[in-house]
Amino acid sequence: METPSACWDNWVGEALETLYSLKVLRSLRPICLRSSQPREFGADDDAFQVFDEMQHWDRSSVEVEIAETTFSRWMHDTPSSGDEIVCSATGGDGEAGASYEKFKKLILFSGNDYLGLSSHPTIGKAVAKAAQEHGMGPRGSALICGYTNYHRLLESSLADLKKKEDCLLCPTGFAANMALMTAIGSIGTLLAGNSIPSEDEKIAVFSDALNHASIIDGIRLTERQKSVKVYVYRHCDMSHLNMLLSNCRMRKKVVVTDSLFSMDGDYAPMVELADLRKRHGFLLVIDDAHGTFVCGKNGGGVAEEFNCEKDVDICIGTLSKAAGCHGGFIACSKKWKLLIQSRGRSFIFSTAALVPVAAAGHAAIKVAKLEKWRREAIWNRVKDFHLLTGIPVTSHIISLVVGSEDKALQASRLSGTGIYCNLAST
Repeated sequence: METPSACWDNWVGEALETLYSLKVLRSLRPICLRSSQPREFGADDDAFQVFDEMQHWDRSSVEVEIAETTFSRWMHDTPSSGDEIVCSATGGDGEAGASYEKFKKLILFSGNDYLGLSSHPTIGKAVAKAAQEHGMGPRGSALICGYTNYHRLLESSLADLKKKEDCLLCPTGFAANMALMTAIGSIGTLLAGNSIPSEDEKIAVFSDALNHASIIDGIRLTERQKSVKVYVYRHCDMSHLNMLLSNCRMRKKVVVTDSLFSMDGDYAPMVELADLRKRHGFLLVIDDAHGTFVCGKNGGGVAEEFNCEKDVDICIGTLSKAAGCHGGFIACSKKWKLLIQSRGRSFIFSTAALVPVAAAGHAAIKVAKLEKWRREAIWNRVKDFHLLTGIPVTSHIISLVVGSEDKALQASRLSGTGIYCNLAST
């Protein structure tokens, strides 16, 4: 009996053959920016600094100021389009006609900069060096001219981190989920001779009820292709998922879930999902946006944390949270990468990431791997919160249930929309 990975490998291979015969198989060809190669940091590199404890600049991403008028409107839930231009009384000359007023100092507990890397000097130097040498880099989609040796180096580093064969960079994590779900839906159409497949040949997609909006929107877009059938299982309910899988007669099955849910802060039951995958032979896709760099001994994410990396077929991630940078990625096999870059419209028709942003992402991976104390500090914050409040918490995303939606909105205006244990938020 073929393994789940082998079955899907065959189906993706058939889809790629169809794309090739139709002359629509797309290729990525990295442009080499020759004035210098992307920096592979070494221990003797003066630009590469690592630290063994928190520095003063670690707090810069959580200590902010807000104008008192803006704060007042926020507290009273006054609608705003963000057009309140104000200058601090202690600031510079300012613009003509700008108003000057007092500011309130706030500490953010609702940001995603979990490791505090957005202000790390090594990452800042990587950005500055790339910008000085290449500006923003070639501007165009990755398939045309936007894909460079900087992007390729970042993809290789992410593939190593996630223990996958390859990786595809996307403009955002949202775009990554949209591209993947669209590509999954295209398999049914391609294998049906580029037409709507029969019911048995459609792809069954099983989605957790509390999955991120980008997964939900990607599935909705895929449904319009009429090549998938969607099943929503109760949140983290493996009995319900097992029942749906057992009653499904379709051969091509996909289970997609957040690995760490951004609202409730709970983990997907990874071990149980791995067991079900062996039993039912589905493709397992996880969105590891909030686990990457934070969970696991090496920052590999939730799958590493639960020792089931080999059971995850495709891993979505982002560089805009714990990496402190910007962009999304899909860690997968080379065949899947070819399919997504040929059929994932949110990837195909988006401008590639700026070269300095790609340089920042690569530097962030190196720093996150070496400064392991940052991950340890986060989990110490989680333990401290539990000891101080008695509230049971399992991750750095802490959900405080206060009652009705109105009460939750009122509380959010006082403390932010949620609590995330960032390195510097104390």
